[in-house]
Amino acid sequence: MHDSQMGHQLILEPENASEPVDSKDDASLKRPKRNWGEIWESLLRMGLGEIAMRVGTGLSLVAMVLLVIWVMSNFYLEGNLTGGQVEAIAAPLPTATRSIEVAAVEPAPVGAFNQGISRVAQIHTQLPTKPRFDVITYTVEKGDTIFAIADKFNLKPETIFWGNYYTLGDDPHRLQPDQELNILPVDGVYYEWHAGDGLNGVAQFYGVAPEDIVNWPGNRLDINTLGDFSNPNIEPGTWLIVPGGTRAYVSWSVPNITREDPAVANIMGPGACGPVDDGPVGTGTFVWPSVERYLSGYDYSPETNHYGIDIAGDTGYNIFATDSGVVVYAGWNDWGYGNVIVIDHGNGWQSLYGHLDTLNVGCGSYVYQGDVIGGMGSTGNSSGPHLHFELYSEVYGKVNPWNFVQ
Repeated sequence: MHDSQMGHQLILEPENASEPVDSKDDASLKRPKRNWGEIWESLLRMGLGEIAMRVGTGLSLVAMVLLVIWVMSNFYLEGNLTGGQVEAIAAPLPTATRSIEVAAVEPAPVGAFNQGISRVAQIHTQLPTKPRFDVITYTVEKGDTIFAIADKFNLKPETIFWGNYYTLGDDPHRLQPDQELNILPVDGVYYEWHAGDGLNGVAQFYGVAPEDIVNWPGNRLDINTLGDFSNPNIEPGTWLIVPGGTRAYVSWSVPNITREDPAVANIMGPGACGPVDDGPVGTGTFVWPSVERYLSGYDYSPETNHYGIDIAGDTGYNIFATDSGVVVYAGWNDWGYGNVIVIDHGNGWQSLYGHLDTLNVGCGSYVYQGDVIGGMGSTGNSSGPHLHFELYSEVYGKVNPWNFVQ
């Protein structure tokens, strides 16, 4: 009985009953594995969710930056492209691409960049030039010329003459230091209005339209009160600017003095001669008429009414006949040339020698090429010793001596 009951209560034991079982390992075998969702839920319960998000975001950014650096260094910076990438780049574009030739650039010289661009310090403010409409005055300084004054005010040389007829008389040799000159605001003529003048006539004489004179602001003419252009309400003695106006020069040069009629020079002064006999005929070639061969004053410039050259030198320097001929004028000239000698060469040419200090020949004298005919001086309208020398041709008129004298 007891045995059968014992059989019903038989308890099976493990095969290795003699070996103890580790309770810790048994527990680990029975514990279930936790996934990421449970881990995240645990972090939230502990209040660490926000911190975990920040840490994760930072790590993600670092990983992306490292990835970009790796890609750039391996595929772009070093130029290592796979076959597929090369084919993709070499594939034709949808539209044609224009090729542009780049010009070769010369390398900069050594030290060019060290020198840099120099900059001058300006301590004064540079204001733009304002337009001028009125006439201003200028005091002539020593050494001034018509060209220099005109250039100083951005005008033509003719405008200096046409604005100062009563002072200069169209003669550049009358320019003297300390003179007061009118300086027009534009190229043109300065005209004094006279009783009986008409705008139409004045404008026509100077080659402009009447409106050019009326509309010039510096003239201060009111079209509403001006009246008839043929007899306008302009006070006699009023000076008007004629913008763009021109006129012929008053010529103070010696006219053509022939052997047959030298008396045409009577209007020039007491140096005019009477009838002269025939004499030597020139060769048609011209030698230099002075000791020096450089200028001391004006060159040949028709724009300044100067039809000769001013040759440098000192008082008393020998003056030579440029070619053979007969003297048809010898003496004082009232038109500003002082003591003058004119030689007619008998072949359509004449030569003039002005501002002489002494004369070695007289009216009717026969001279030959290279003869000493006088001494250099500074007589007449002259700022210092020099020779004013001119050549005249019956064919060409007053010519530039530089083109003919040897």
